[in-house]
Formats: sequence, structure tokens, C-alpha cells
Amino acid sequence: MNQTIPAQNISAHSDQHCCNCNLHSLCMAVSLDMTELSKLDDIVDRSKPLSKGQTLSAQGDKFQSVYAIKTGSVKTYTTSCSGEEQITGFYFPGDLIGLNGIDTGICPDSIKILETTTVCQVQFEQLDMLSVELPKLRRQLLKTMSKEICNEQHMLQLLAKKNADERIATFLIRLSNRFKVRGFSESRFRLSMSRHEIGNYLGLTVETVSRVLTRLQKNGLITVENKEIEILDSKALLKLSNGKED
Repeated sequence: MNQTIPAQNISAHSDQHCCNCNLHSLCMAVSLDMTELSKLDDIVDRSKPLSKGQTLSAQGDKFQSVYAIKTGSVKTYTTSCSGEEQITGFYFPGDLIGLNGIDTGICPDSIKILETTTVCQVQFEQLDMLSVELPKLRRQLLKTMSKEICNEQHMLQLLAKKNADERIATFLIRLSNRFKVRGFSESRFRLSMSRHEIGNYLGLTVETVSRVLTRLQKNGLITVENKEIEILDSKALLKLSNGKED
């Protein structure tokens, strides 16, 4: 059974602060000066490592907090009345998640841990009050929400217009770019999600995901070893993601 993490179980036990976090340029702390960072730091609760399968918040819960991923990765998903799961996103260090609950005051999806993960949790009421005092923080929150809107539009286009090979290629290119921004290798990375989860997200069967990855490897674009991916020909992969093949 999945375990939702109670708010009181996420406590500020770490010596890590916003001012010396190597991800603050990706998070809501970007552009804040030292005094402003200190004010943000006062309302951040940092978690002990969370285990794979644990749930930060569940669909239908009262919206209370937003989360910044510090290490590890998570997925968001919705569950239909019939119990069918639809993955809506994968998130990595530096990503801020949970803002989509602002409108209704209810969490519209669930957030589940994909691997050992640490997060920074902020009560939204405190964050909202602080953003009034710090205009640069408010602008960053608006940028984050705008980015999410763009990602959703991109996903709709991906599902509507691209075939299976193009969807997988686009997925790998986007992961590569996201890891590059975070200072990780853009050509070699580990997939924290399963083939089934990738297929669910991209609207493909797990068998199709496996076949496409095998085909991309056979064509010399990538190598695949379990969950380890190495991009060998990024130009060809990008060309494929754009619907162009040699």
C-alpha cells in the first residue's frame, strides 16, 4: 500500500540552506539576494530521504504545500474512477511541483517517489505571503507555472502528431536537455521510471517502448543497458524527434 507522507514528517533537520544549495538557480530561489534567500530559507522544511513508492500527496487531498525536488525523482499521475492511472509528468532535482492545486484548493494529481529522493517542502500559505514581500519570488513562481502550461501544450502536441519513434526520441532529447541544465551528463543517464511508466506517459504500450528503444539502438542512435541510456548520435535523435529521418 502506498504511504502518503504527513506534513509533520518532513522537518528541517538538514544543515543545507538555500544560499549554498547547488540547485537554487533552478528552483524558486533563483534571482534572490542573500537577505531574501534567508527569508525563504525560514519557511522551507527539508526531508529525510524518502523511499521509492512513497507518496508526497494524493489526488483529492487538500492542497497545502509545494515541493522542490532536491535529489532523486518523482512522477505525478491521476487516477480515474475505474482505478486507471495516467502519468502526467516526471520531475527531477530543481523542479518545483504542486502549484496546480492553487486553483481549487485540492490536489489534482498524486506525487509518487520513483527512487530515493529528498525534497524541500513549503507551506503554500507561507510562500504566498512571502511572495508579496519579495516580487522576484512571485515572478519566479509565475514563470514556473508558465513553464508547466508550455509543457502541457507540448505534451498534447506530442500525443496528437508524433508516431511512436518520434515520441520516444522526443522524450529522450527532453530528458537529455533537463539533465544538462542540472549539470549532469546529457549523453548518458539512468531512467528512474520503468518502461511501463514511459509508455503510460507517452500513450504507448510497454511492448512498443521496448521495440522502439531496440530499434534506436540497432540504428546506432543510442545504447540501452537495463535502465542506463547513452545517446550516441544526438543530431540524428533530434532529427527523428522532429519527424525527419535520413
